[in-house]
Amino acid sequence: VQLVESGGGSMQAGGSLRLSCEGSGFTYSGTCVGWFRQVPGKEREGVATIATGTGVRKTYYVDSVKGRFTISQDNAKKTVYLQINNLKPEDTAMYYCAADLGGSCYYRDSVQPYDYNYWGQGTQVTVS
Repeated sequence: VQLVESGGGSMQAGGSLRLSCEGSGFTYSGTCVGWFRQVPGKEREGVATIATGTGVRKTYYVDSVKGRFTISQDNAKKTVYLQINNLKPEDTAMYYCAADLGGSCYYRDSVQPYDYNYWGQGTQVTVS
């Protein structure tokens, strides 16, 4: 199982960016792919998750990012995206994507690190 994030960088507040998470080595459809972020000295927090697969329209966002973050997927590319609009300095963090092969997002509205089995290496987002 491999997850590779990309799209991070240094941005100005108020701007937008899109993070990508390409998955391989597992049955993509029917899993959950979540985005998390972590700053030094703090716990990793989930921000959004999506149920993968064609015909599925299930997403979940934590309250703090609703309205600014959008998670989406391209099944053909086995890629999940995280669009972040109106960037704020407090969005500065290492962003990780992770796969939950147990599909917790299908039956639970949450995005908790302990549900996710496989993790990418992370991509840094810095907002000034």
